[in-house]
Amino acid sequence: MLHDIFARRYEETPLRESFEQRDSRLLVQAFRILAEDMYPYYQNGKKDDYGAAFWAGLQNSLSRELGLKELSPLWIGSYQNIMVQVCENWMLQPVNGSPDIHIKERLSLIELGFRTRGNEIAAMNAAPISSIERTIGALTNRAPRLPGNSEEGARAWRKQKTDAYRACVDELNTRFLQARYPLNYHNGFIQISTDDLVQQEVETPFWSLISSKKWENVDTDMKEALDRRDSNGRDPAFYAARALESTIKIISDTKKLTHGKEKGAHNYIENLASKANAFILPWEGECLKHFFTNVRNPFGHGAGSAEMPSLSPAQAAWAIEFSMSWIKSLIARL
Repeated sequence: MLHDIFARRYEETPLRESFEQRDSRLLVQAFRILAEDMYPYYQNGKKDDYGAAFWAGLQNSLSRELGLKELSPLWIGSYQNIMVQVCENWMLQPVNGSPDIHIKERLSLIELGFRTRGNEIAAMNAAPISSIERTIGALTNRAPRLPGNSEEGARAWRKQKTDAYRACVDELNTRFLQARYPLNYHNGFIQISTDDLVQQEVETPFWSLISSKKWENVDTDMKEALDRRDSNGRDPAFYAARALESTIKIISDTKKLTHGKEKGAHNYIENLASKANAFILPWEGECLKHFFTNVRNPFGHGAGSAEMPSLSPAQAAWAIEFSMSWIKSLIARL
């Protein structure tokens, strides 16, 4: 099975030229979040089957993506290493070659681990609470005893697991800041964040708002926009605008404003900005239309014999931040 990993996405984007104490500290801290808070290999002195299965899967997945038979030796003489130790030995190996590649590959292990947990949490929260046993079985091989009504207990248990995962995400992103890494983990991916204030005020609440299944297309297109921005790829603003358009369409559908005769983004914006619906004000509608006319549309059609449209890096960054801010604002009004 193929996995999208940080090291491949940012292969051409320099992250670190050297390996310092802050780099070593970050890798140890990030690994401990996985090994101690999210997937401990032992529980109460005994092997935990759930944790063991996770580390075996993580080792197999990442070693394949990196083109390795194993991350570190599975056997030392006649002794077989447990999989969490195989991963830890590799994670903490001294740098042998490019510090940049070394760090990116190890951040890929963290990314895959967090993505696995995030997918489990999302599946758990999306499943109906039809029985306490089914809910409890989603994230552990031992069902805890919950007092009172079984459905209330299941909801409380889900919230506990979800809050614990979010606390791990918050800690990882804080560790990135402490290590002065321009990175942020959200919704399954570690991506580059270029501005601390924008990350705090726009990006972090943005990713939180679109974390549910409903906004999956928005999430996918915005991640593509950031990847293209960070790798100097073509037309990152186009994908940010696609994410914004998807948001507008989803809200139009959710509010039952869609009438079926829409031909493009402008018509969906009119659904939200009309006097009768007044989900946004007329001037806001005009602002959004102007963005699609002048930023999205030129990139959505072939240029023919005319000059190929392009945006400067600063303009592309603005278009992404504009789209994120509007998506955040529109969803907050629901």
